[in-house]
Amino acid sequence: MTAKTSISLTDAQEAYARDLVARGRYASVSAVLQHGLELLRAEHEAKEAELAALRALLEERRRGTFIGMGESRKRVEHMIAARKKHR
Repeated sequence: MTAKTSISLTDAQEAYARDLVARGRYASVSAVLQHGLELLRAEHEAKEAELAALRALLEERRRGTFIGMGESRKRVEHMIAARKKHR
């Protein structure tokens, strides 16, 4: 199903869309705009998915066990020592 909608474009936007049609990249200015909207939708969905993943990670970290700076330093030093042994 399609819907007819009236929109306004700047002169530069219209010229660019018409140029894409003239070059054979799209069948019509409408197709150019449809593609642009699909790209925006995909970008928005990707950002929303990324934000959801970050929120889930933050929530997981918030519920997790925290260690102090002293313990953190010990663990880092232990990792460094272990890597040096394996070289």
